[in-house]
Amino acid sequence: MNFQLSEEQQMLADSAQRFVRDHSDVEKHRQNKALMPLDTSTWQQFAELGWLAVPFEETHGGLGMGPLETMVLLQALGEGVIMAPYIATVVLGGGFLRHASTEQQAKTIPALIEGRLQLAFAVEEYERVFSLENTALKGEVKGGDVVLDGTKACVMNGDQADQLIVLARTAGQPGDREGLSLYLVDANADGVERTPHRTVDGRQGAEIRFNQVTVSDAARIGELHQGHGIARTVLLEGLLALSAESVGSLSVLLNDTVEYSKTRKQFGLPIGKFQVLQFRMADMFIAMEQTRSLLMAATMKWVEGHDDAEKAVHAMKAQLGRAGRKISQEAIQIHGGMGMTDELNVGHLVKRVTAADGLFGNADLHLMAMAQTA
Repeated sequence: MNFQLSEEQQMLADSAQRFVRDHSDVEKHRQNKALMPLDTSTWQQFAELGWLAVPFEETHGGLGMGPLETMVLLQALGEGVIMAPYIATVVLGGGFLRHASTEQQAKTIPALIEGRLQLAFAVEEYERVFSLENTALKGEVKGGDVVLDGTKACVMNGDQADQLIVLARTAGQPGDREGLSLYLVDANADGVERTPHRTVDGRQGAEIRFNQVTVSDAARIGELHQGHGIARTVLLEGLLALSAESVGSLSVLLNDTVEYSKTRKQFGLPIGKFQVLQFRMADMFIAMEQTRSLLMAATMKWVEGHDDAEKAVHAMKAQLGRAGRKISQEAIQIHGGMGMTDELNVGHLVKRVTAADGLFGNADLHLMAMAQTA
């Protein structure tokens, strides 16, 4: 494996870091307590910078890059409190579009790259441990159509999305891998009810209820009853992207804590002079480097198609939950009471890392998945 970034990848990281320095506004974020519409100016900047085109082939107007470049970009963006729905629309939504029909791609990918299309992956459901196989939302096949009935919970960007990628059970029972199908559904179609909400880290999503929503067979992505394989592939890429963003956030938590320890004084000395805090920050550094290294290894394994690539992705998500908790708790403890407020960047980043741990399965679930993966 070559862990050295290419010149093009380094330029991508540098542009994202500059964007964060110019647009990461903690004061604006802390005052934002209500549901807000999409920040179209920021999203258009993403489009103009070419970031929305990163994972798409050049034939569709993309840059022909892949998960490695996405990792580089999101790791840099994760260093700021940036609320743009990049993972929901580009990584997950765009990932499904790359498996869609030629006609579907022609209608959607150019609009996405230009910043005119928002997507969301509707997969989580209530009262079920997260797993693609546990999908219960009913998709009743009727002739050339399918009728969707059920509820999806905590849909990232579900409140802003123009199109929804819905995982439905068209055959079998919850727990079966067979019998799952994917559909591209108009978010404003008759029978679709959206209840927007904010998440703990300030992002937005929605509970989405499908009340006998009729979708044509032309909207299906992949083969009927065979959607599990596509969903698993796209979700694993989404987990890598989510982990990359979180690694960026964790790096800021570590760096801000070290800097704070140099300026905050107690008993006439900077608290960073106290050996017990030095030990704790050393533990934070070790956890940070382990997580960063595992992210790079998992991404490279995925890109190069190693046999244990899926296991590495599950290991990364498990490590994210455990290391994220360690670094976050230490950052708050060393900052003291200020770390519990929304006055500092620390509190916002801790919420983001905490939310990332619970999204698409927490550390314990992915530790079990890693053990079960051949």
